[in-house]
Amino acid sequence: MPDDVRFLVDTQLPPALAKFFMQRGYGATHAVNYPTGAFLQDDEIIAIAQQEKRIIVTKDSDFFDFFMLNNYPPAVLLLQLGNIKNSDLFQFMDNNLDTIIHLFEENIERLVAINRDRIVIY
Repeated sequence: MPDDVRFLVDTQLPPALAKFFMQRGYGATHAVNYPTGAFLQDDEIIAIAQQEKRIIVTKDSDFFDFFMLNNYPPAVLLLQLGNIKNSDLFQFMDNNLDTIIHLFEENIERLVAINRDRIVIY
């Protein structure tokens, strides 16, 4: 069910990515929608994701480090795509969304790192 998968898009990714997820039927919000918006610190994003049971969508490797050190939620979708135009990002996500959703539906407490060539599950 799309309602079971909810995303929190990190500050360095475009707010339109949250809209992308919502247009496909998934719960999504962007960090700018919270009181301190673009100034949210990583620990605040983690706390929000845990409280609201959201998957953090990020390109910030700090979330990878947090997950690997603590081995617990929140779940993280780490986009390792380098600099990418929004249109290319949305096309990439469209091409891989079914796989991404399937991986998180199997086990919400995981980290999925995705780049142009492969998907790695932790």
